[in-house]
Amino acid sequence: MSWQPEIDELQRRRQLAEACGGTEAVAKHHAQGKLTVRERVAALADPGSFREVGKLAGKATYDSAGQLKSFEPAPYVMGIGRINGRPVAIGGEDYTIRAGTGFGSDRRKGGQGGFIEDLAFEYRIPLINLIDGTGGTVNTAKRKGYTVVPGYGQDGIERSVELLGQVPVVSAVMGTTAGGPSMRAILAHWSIMVKGTGQIFAAGPPVVERAFGEKLHKDELGGTKVAVDTAGTIDNVAENEQDCFEQIRRFLSYMPQNVWELPPVENNGDPVDRCEDALASIVPRSNRQAYNMKKLVGMIVDRDSFFEIQPTFGKAVITALARMNGKVVGIIASNPMVGGIMDFKAARKQGHFAELCDMFNIPIILFADIPGLMVGRESEADAILREGVRTRYILGQAKVPMFTVIVRKCYGVAGGGFIDRAGLNFKIAWPSGEWGSLPVEGGVKAAYRREIESAPDPAAREREIEAELKQLASPFRTAEAFAIEDLIDPRETRPYLCQFIESMQGRLASQLGPKYHAGVRP
Repeated sequence: MSWQPEIDELQRRRQLAEACGGTEAVAKHHAQGKLTVRERVAALADPGSFREVGKLAGKATYDSAGQLKSFEPAPYVMGIGRINGRPVAIGGEDYTIRAGTGFGSDRRKGGQGGFIEDLAFEYRIPLINLIDGTGGTVNTAKRKGYTVVPGYGQDGIERSVELLGQVPVVSAVMGTTAGGPSMRAILAHWSIMVKGTGQIFAAGPPVVERAFGEKLHKDELGGTKVAVDTAGTIDNVAENEQDCFEQIRRFLSYMPQNVWELPPVENNGDPVDRCEDALASIVPRSNRQAYNMKKLVGMIVDRDSFFEIQPTFGKAVITALARMNGKVVGIIASNPMVGGIMDFKAARKQGHFAELCDMFNIPIILFADIPGLMVGRESEADAILREGVRTRYILGQAKVPMFTVIVRKCYGVAGGGFIDRAGLNFKIAWPSGEWGSLPVEGGVKAAYRREIESAPDPAAREREIEAELKQLASPFRTAEAFAIEDLIDPRETRPYLCQFIESMQGRLASQLGPKYHAGVRP
């Protein structure tokens, strides 16, 4: 006897689930410039690789004979697939079904404490959250018959926290996001928001208007200009959904599957001994003149391998993933195009990125041209000292090897944050390098005030002292004392670094696994 009738019913219910919220809801969703969650998964994963789990979950009604009358799929789609040939866990809300809110099952498919998080944790594979939901609603009380305490039952973040210490977690904000989904967007190693259709906030415009009487558009409250550029809540911006998927695939290409593996090697044939002549003149002789640090770094790392993280936030520091002879490296570089002075946003950005690299055994190259910490009343009110010291604390706990390339300036507390004091303390410099507690020009008056004031010609005496100190500040003198490990021709930087990065691979392989740090951040 065949089970064909039940198999036919199974296929019928799968088709009902694939219809999402129905023709009208899907059309409305498309009209807003958004793909459905099923279309998103198909566009992100390698073709034909997605295997859905829990497709038949949802709410059904039956007639008196026990025959299905209607079926509303659970507003969450999830399963496993492949990205660039590697297994991943993927999940996301279906906004076409009640704006992606939960459907009240005892076991959740996604979200905090959901099956998809457990799957990523147990299989030790990356997790991609495609976020397009508004979280809980007040009608939960009506459905349950009582109100619930936040974080009740399976609604905790314990698994989300565990995942951050073991596998890469990516969150893409693809629609209007509030409540629990907005929290999940932040519980990620890297996040991205689609411009125009993505917003994130603790509470939406209606709540803000009721609380403060201020009427705001959702983009004004939590669009990319606020969430990405100003607050740094989300890391990167995508121009559209396709760009979002391409960036996700690229970010994951630098990541290992988990902390027990090294990042993948992808050699594009760029010669290790490539020496760019333009590096010899890219830094101006005047230390007040800017130059393009991104262009400089691009001439050193493997061609087309530079992938910037948080490009529009904390612009005084550049953070990026790249490759050197196919090996993944993290780049932390000063940005002289905006002065290079570290403000509180740049400090936060640098510390977070250093933790990301340390977690996934990615060595860090620091390109220093940093005059110091931002000063002034506003900067002090922004807790620049705490943020700057916290960054140094984070680097002081990092276990991955680091290199410092002093391109030009390296001064003070902020400059110390570009030095690997906890490890080999390996520093190389270009002839354009200068360093110290503070620049000669700004420090002479303070250190030699009495001598200058008592001189017959104070201005002339100040110039004499400056000239004397500048001679002592020559990078050649520091190299003679082995207080800098090497002074090199800028054109040699790529082959120099590539050789050491190749040599450290055994060290990196010996320290795989989760990294736990003691102590309390400043």
